[in-house]
This record gives sequence, C-alpha cells and structure tokens, in this order.
Amino acid sequence: MSQQLVKEAFLSNLNGTTLLEVSVGISLAPLCVLTRGLLLILYFLHNGRPLCSMYGNFFLDFTVLIIPSILTCTILADILHFVILSIIAFCTGLIFVIYTKRTNYARASLKQILDDFLRTNLDPGNIPSITFLRVFVNLLTSINILAVDFPQYPRRYAKTESYGTGVMDLGVGIFVFGNGLVCPEVRLKPGATQNKFFYLTRQLLTIWPLLLLGFGRLMSVKAADYYEHVTEYGVHWNFFFTLAAIRIGASLLLTVFPVHKAWIVAIMLAVVYECFLEITPLKRFILHGSNGQDSRTGFLNANREGIFSVVGYLAIYMASVQVGLHLLGKRTTPRVWLKTVCYFLQAILMLFICLCIAQRYIDTVSRRMANLSFCIWIVANCFIALSSFLVVDLILVFTKLVVGGADIPSSWNILHPSTYKKSEFRHRKNESQNMCMISAVNKNQLLFFLLANVLTGFVNMHFDTMHSNTLSAMLVVHLYMFTNCLIMYMLQAKNIILKCW
Repeated sequence: MSQQLVKEAFLSNLNGTTLLEVSVGISLAPLCVLTRGLLLILYFLHNGRPLCSMYGNFFLDFTVLIIPSILTCTILADILHFVILSIIAFCTGLIFVIYTKRTNYARASLKQILDDFLRTNLDPGNIPSITFLRVFVNLLTSINILAVDFPQYPRRYAKTESYGTGVMDLGVGIFVFGNGLVCPEVRLKPGATQNKFFYLTRQLLTIWPLLLLGFGRLMSVKAADYYEHVTEYGVHWNFFFTLAAIRIGASLLLTVFPVHKAWIVAIMLAVVYECFLEITPLKRFILHGSNGQDSRTGFLNANREGIFSVVGYLAIYMASVQVGLHLLGKRTTPRVWLKTVCYFLQAILMLFICLCIAQRYIDTVSRRMANLSFCIWIVANCFIALSSFLVVDLILVFTKLVVGGADIPSSWNILHPSTYKKSEFRHRKNESQNMCMISAVNKNQLLFFLLANVLTGFVNMHFDTMHSNTLSAMLVVHLYMFTNCLIMYMLQAKNIILKCW
C-alpha cells in the first residue's frame, strides 16, 4: 500500500467521541484567556506597571494560550477533565490573591464592590467574546490540522466518517458561525438604511479571494499528489468553496427576509433540508453515491458532500446572524451582560434537549451531510463558547476594577467605572493591543489560516508524522505553532494587515 493510501486510512472510518467530552473541552480556551489576564494583573500589582515587553507578552501568550491547547489534544487528552479542573483551581487562587491585594476598594465590603461592578459602564462597541471565538477557532483549527497526522492525537478527536461527533467536526461549523456574527448585515448601525441588493452586490465582488484560494488549493493538492479525505468535501470541493457559497446564499436570503428574522430562516433551512434527507433518496446519494457503491463519476457525484452540506452550514450562518444582532444590541453594564449569559444558558439547555430528540427520532449528528442534528450541535456548542468567553470577560472586568490602572490586552474597556473612593480613574488607551497574540491573529485571520495550511502541507511532505515518537511530535507541533504565531505577531508590530478585498 502506498504512503498516500496509508495516510488516508489513518484518517478515515472514525466515529468521534462523546457529546460531553467535546462540550467540556470548549471551556479550555476561555480558561486560558482568564489565566493570561489574571497573570497580567498580578504582574501589575507586583511591579506597579503593565508588562510592556514585546517578547515578554509574546512568550506569555504562547505559553498560556497555545501550549495548553496543544497538550490537551495530544498527550494530555486522556486527562482533559483534570487539566481543566486544575486551571480552574489555579485561576481561583489568582483571583483570591488579587482581591486580597486590591488597590481600589481596599476597605469596601464585597457587597459594595459587587454593586459598583454591576453598574460599571463598558464600551458597547467592543465585545471581546466575539473576537475570542473567531480567533480561537482559527488557533485550534491550526493546531488540529497538523496534530491529527501524528499518532499522539486521539483518533476519537479526528473528523468522523459519516456519523459521530469528533472535535475536528466542530471546526468549519464554528468558523461559519463566527463569520455570521460580524457579517455586514449585522454591523449595520441602528437606523441606517441600505439598499437590499447592496450587500448581495458587495458579496459578489468580495468572494473572489475565496474562489481563488479554493482553486489554488485544488490545483496544489492535485499537483503534489497530497492525500485527501474525500468524504470530507468531495474530490474537487473544499472549505473555501463552501465559505463562498455560504456568503452568496446568505446575501440572497437577506435580500428577501428581514435580518431580524434570520432565526426563522435558519430553522426553515435546517428542517426542510432534513425532510429532503429523510423523505427523498438524498441521504443515500450523499452517503453512497448514485449507484449505491460510492460512485464518484460526474461533478455532482464527486463533490456531493461539499455541495449539499452547504445548506446545513447556511442554516448555521443564519442562526449566527441572529445571535450577532442580539450581541451587538446596546448593553453597557455587567448586570445586563449577565442576563445575556443566562439567556444563552437557557438556549444551550433547549438546544441539547432538541439534539437528544433529533438524534433519537430523526438521525444522529453527521458532519458529512450537515444534517439537522449537526446544525443543532454546532449552534449549541457555539453558545457554550460564547457564554464561557462572556463570563471570563466579566471576571476580568471585576479584577481590573479592584486593581486601578491594570491593563489587559483584548479585554473589555471600562469607560466610567463607579469607585468607592473619590479618586480619579484615568482611562488609558490600550497600547498593549500591539503586543497581543489575540489581536495579532484577529487582524490577519485569513492569512493565519493559509499559513497554517501551507506549513501543515510542508511538514507532511518532509516528515513521517505517522511513525514519529512523542518527543519529536510535540517538538514539531510546537515549532509549527510558534512559527505561525510569531509571524502574525511581527506583522502586527509593524501594523501590517494583508487584506485584498
């Protein structure tokens, strides 16, 4: 058997892991953000100034944000719950130390501090949790697309064949959800009007980079005879074509339906698509081809997974448009944001109930078809991620409030906090944004993703990943992520944003 076929077999016929393990694992990224923020505040308490070293910030970010994510999807995957509990305990200890050494509210009661915290004014134009979600899906995807090629990566985390819930199955779904949160229709200012066909025309003019990247990836994969997992998208289809199709489809739908009714469109798409899967031969066609023997003859046969799954991903996108509208509504205090977290928790509970019903009476989760259960599962986990990041944001606001002058990159801006002491609170411009990995990746997200894909291909063509020992595997993955992040960091330091549309 050729090396290419061996690698394809290594990544095929997998069934995923449990719903619980995937959902629990989502909490790791928010906890890493919390740890990074608390360590920066502790540094400020001990030194009387923020951490201003460019290299110091980079190594802190890489150590706290990247390394735990690499280890928990490889050699520490079997003790994921223990790692998460350990980080929670560590963060709890940091919060206790910061609270006892606070410089503001030194003689105030906890009740007084909490009352002032709940009334604190936050910048309504800056919602860090949206940025965190979009950045971390990029970071984690980059880690997983290379780590999956090593034997140290649990096979249950890899993409499933036809049914199941693997960690990597979340990737494209959350990426699509993150795009919908900040789409132009969502970011339109209240009261502003725009021609319904404006966004459609704009999307037609701006998807050319995605189409170019899609064709570029197709030609490079075929030219290099690079291994492919055909049941992921098909023979010619790929991730970039899916994104382009979703953008056009969403713009078409939003020229017909009001943007505030996007949730209705999402439900209709998911339900109608599922009806077609169950009532017509569509499901059999997607899973087994037109002849029932996995035929790949003809364009539709060859790319059936990628083409038909667009409908499910489009439903996810429209759901995220509705969530984006909700999040970008004017909310300026932690009290109101805590209510939003409660609404999200209720939505999570309702979605998982619907998921259980759908899996029992209709069909189980299938990334390959992007069926109703898959859509519900993706949206539920996106709500978990957003809720976790929101809670982390609010904890960091509380700690910044009790430590006057502390500065945390990519955190909520406090506008006019209420203070127990009548001392002047000076809001400083967040200069440390230029020394923040989250901000660096956020400014060049597509470039980061492309760089990760190129380096992944380079590693696979020059390194026998399947037969590597643990030490060499960890060294390669860490060096790969270090390179990706350092390049983004350097681009940000020079204020370079590479965007061609």
